Amino acid sequence: MEKESLKMQAYNLIKHKIVTCEYAPNSLINEDILRTEVGASRTPVRDALSRLEQEGLITILSKKGIKVSGLSISDINMIFEVRMLLEPYALRNYAYVLQEDAFMSFYNELLCQQEKQGSSDYYDFDDRLHKIIVGAIPNRFLLGTYDSIHTQNLRYRIMTGQVNDDRIAETATEHMDLLKACLRRDWEAAAESMSRHLQASKNATFSLLFNYQGAF
Repeated sequence: MEKESLKMQAYNLIKHKIVTCEYAPNSLINEDILRTEVGASRTPVRDALSRLEQEGLITILSKKGIKVSGLSISDINMIFEVRMLLEPYALRNYAYVLQEDAFMSFYNELLCQQEKQGSSDYYDFDDRLHKIIVGAIPNRFLLGTYDSIHTQNLRYRIMTGQVNDDRIAETATEHMDLLKACLRRDWEAAAESMSRHLQASKNATFSLLFNYQGAF
C-alpha cells in the first residue's frame, strides 16, 4: 500500500505542475531534478511519468529527459468540438435534474469572486461549474469522452488566463449569464450562453497561440 501511495502522490504532484503550467508546454524536465522536486525515489516517479505519457501530457525522450507536451492546434480544435457538442447538450437535456440550490451557490460564489479580482479560486470554480453540468448526463460513454479531454482542457484554460488577465473577467461575465439562465430554469437560454462562452474560450486559446508562439 505504501508503494502505491508514493506512486499516486508522485503522479498527482507532477500532473498538477503540468496542468497549472508550472512545467511549461514544450519544456524539458530532468528526471533527477524532478525527483528532488517531488521528493520521491526513482520507481514512483518513473511510474508516474509512464502514466502521464499515456495521457499525452509528456513525452519521454531517450537520453534527453522528459518533454512536456506542447499546445496543438489540432488538439484544441478537437477538445472544443467535444465540449461544444456535450455541454450545451447537457444543459438542454439533463440540467433540469440539478437542484436550484447548486446554481444559487455558484452564483453567490461568483459574486464574491468578482469583488476579489484575480482570486486564486477562479480556476477551481470554473472547473467545478462545468463538471457539475456535464455530470448531469447519465450516459457513461459520453462522460468517458468528456473525461478524456478534461485534463488537457484545464491546461489550456489556465494558460489562457495566465497570459490574458482580461479573459478571466470576461469569463466571469459569461458564467454570470449562464447561471442566471439556469436559475430561471431556461435551459435553452443556458445552452446558448454556454455555446457563446465556449466559443469565446476557444477564440482566446487561439489568440494565445498566435500571439505567443515563441513562448509555447
